[in-house]
Amino acid sequence: MASDRLKPLPWLAGYAVATFLSFPVGGGGFDVGAAVAWLGPACLLLGLRGAPPARAARLAFLAALVGHTAVLHWIYVVTVTYGHASPLVGVIAPAGLAAYMAAHTALFGAALAWLRPFDASGARRWAGPFLVAALWTALDHLRSVSLSGFPWATLGYAQHANPALLGLAPLGSVYALSFATALGGAGLALLWGERASRPGLAAWAGVLLLHGLGLTIGHATLPDADAPRVRIGVIQGNIDQGVKWNPAWAERTLAVYEDLSRRAATDGAVWIVWPETAVPGSVYTDPAVRRRLRTLARETGATLVVGGVGVVSHDGGRRFFDSAFVVDADGIRERYDKAHLVPFGEYIPLRDLLGRVFSALARGIAAADVSPGSGPRALVLPVRDGSAVPSGVTICYELLFPDLVRGFVGDGAQVLLAITNDAWYGRTGAPHQFLAITALRSAENRVWTARAANTGISGFIDARGRVREQSGIFERGYLVEDVPLRAAPKGGSFYTRRGDVFAWVCWIGVVAAAVVRRRSPTPGGGTEG
Repeated sequence: MASDRLKPLPWLAGYAVATFLSFPVGGGGFDVGAAVAWLGPACLLLGLRGAPPARAARLAFLAALVGHTAVLHWIYVVTVTYGHASPLVGVIAPAGLAAYMAAHTALFGAALAWLRPFDASGARRWAGPFLVAALWTALDHLRSVSLSGFPWATLGYAQHANPALLGLAPLGSVYALSFATALGGAGLALLWGERASRPGLAAWAGVLLLHGLGLTIGHATLPDADAPRVRIGVIQGNIDQGVKWNPAWAERTLAVYEDLSRRAATDGAVWIVWPETAVPGSVYTDPAVRRRLRTLARETGATLVVGGVGVVSHDGGRRFFDSAFVVDADGIRERYDKAHLVPFGEYIPLRDLLGRVFSALARGIAAADVSPGSGPRALVLPVRDGSAVPSGVTICYELLFPDLVRGFVGDGAQVLLAITNDAWYGRTGAPHQFLAITALRSAENRVWTARAANTGISGFIDARGRVREQSGIFERGYLVEDVPLRAAPKGGSFYTRRGDVFAWVCWIGVVAAAVVRRRSPTPGGGTEG
């Protein structure tokens, strides 16, 4: 009996290892995700074979807890190295976030065991692997919205270097890539564990068709050659997080960014983009900072997009924002405030209950909680021919949310300017994981992205989601690129126009299967094809 309980452990351990290796690892960004990601769903399915719903949920939770804690190891650096928390908090924090992610995997395990998409031989229910993929995708989508969402390490991101599946992003976002990967994993599980050749081969036939569809969409004509271009410079100041908010470093920090901006302008940059909170102070309340930015814009002839702290008077006090400012020779033209904030990083959820135990990590921005902005909107940036271009300035954590980012392009943005501060992550795989996430946002909306990160990775991503140029991490410098501007035809890609339709179709499929299962609770009843 004990041996029966141990049988799933090698498969569940394999799932945890495959989950860890599905996303870039280490400071060098070692990346085998496109090859390994298929094994994660396969190992999980094999580990859950025959388990009733409650046991399947427990096994799935524990396996995912281990795997996702490994993926999120960089949170130790965030909390201990730069957040100055105790090492105990540094251990608990990634495990706590991983538990949130693992709860969704537990739902997958329980639902899988209850739905029973395969019969005893696994050979007769042709819908089985497709239902598995739909269930996986629906729960990936749920993780993007539940409790404000934390969709880091969504399965589809593992395929960011697979050009064929990347082509599905304009149709179904990262969720289409999750579906394809889970479908392939289900096919592997059937072929290996059940020797069920027909549904396993049907699953892989579906995967090949999705590759073909992705290649077709990915190679659809994109008018880069004929599109108008703007020369954009992205600045990487490489200011250590430990001194970022130290007043003694303020002058030195501004001098670094001014020098790099002048060099980028010498190389022809018309827009110069600084990272998130690059300005060590408040652009609004410090007239000296405003004057220096305006002088720099006038001197270089460029439009600056700079990350800084927005301060607004409110009810006799002040509200603080994580903001992006558009500055030209006349001063501040526009400001965008980050709309989706980091829980426990920029604000404390349920502050009355949890505020005595936790404090927000981003204390350099504000002594209290940072306030959220009103939501995505395009900012209009001038170019030298006298025209203006709508652009979407996305700030750090917002890039995790496909539905939020598509709002910028839906509002008319012809290019995305992504500003972030990845110094928090240290020399881990997180900057490389975040770059992959950013690449999906470009592919989904069929627009280029210019990415400015304090310590890297900065770079340029084309409208197919391919990283065309990138910096190293913890290097000081700048990059300049002629970026095509794309006035989105008929409102942009299908995903830009319609949003998470593909994910909702997966939800409909899962709900329909649940209705059939409830009406035909006996194995094999009601769903055989």
